[in-house]
Amino acid sequence: MAQFFQIHPENPQVRLIRQAVSIIQEGGLVIYPTDSSYALGCHIGDKGAMERIRRIRKVDDAHNFTLVCQDLTEISHYAKIDNQDYRLLKNLTPGPYTFIHKATKQVPRRLMHPKRKTIGIRVPDNEIVRALLQELGEPIMSTTLILPGEEMPLTDPYEMRDLLDHQVDLIIDGGYCGYEATTVVVMTDHQPEVVRAGKGDTSLFEV
Repeated sequence: MAQFFQIHPENPQVRLIRQAVSIIQEGGLVIYPTDSSYALGCHIGDKGAMERIRRIRKVDDAHNFTLVCQDLTEISHYAKIDNQDYRLLKNLTPGPYTFIHKATKQVPRRLMHPKRKTIGIRVPDNEIVRALLQELGEPIMSTTLILPGEEMPLTDPYEMRDLLDHQVDLIIDGGYCGYEATTVVVMTDHQPEVVRAGKGDTSLFEV
């Protein structure tokens, strides 16, 4: 049975943040709010938790996982970023975007796209996520909480508890945070390409 924390969206309770991070560090799978929708997250090095995400989402090994990072400094540790990319990311983070980059050697191979060797990265504009990342000291491996056969993410933490109580270890109720997935931008070529239009403004990438 999953634990259920109600965490204030603007002033996250330190005690609950520390407990949540402890669950992540011990191999737990958590549901948490972001600036676009709720997401599934776990420790970057935990293969077992990653496989649990795959079973819940019913995705194969071609699924692009996302590393949710604190800032650009942390992003550059896991993704290959040139000066042009850096300027763009500086303007758009934190925000509701996922950027697909070539992964560095710091990224476990099982997290990369098997053929392209890419990884999704993102810096959400959400106080609960910021507090979790600061306490954890490294990225959260993450994917949007969209159940198989559905087009939209789950939005109600109580519905999440009804549906996933025995499949996750913690559900963080951070209030309503929307139902739009992030805008996904592939950054592996010279010209950024929007491959999924979501909450983030896509007009910035029109040429």
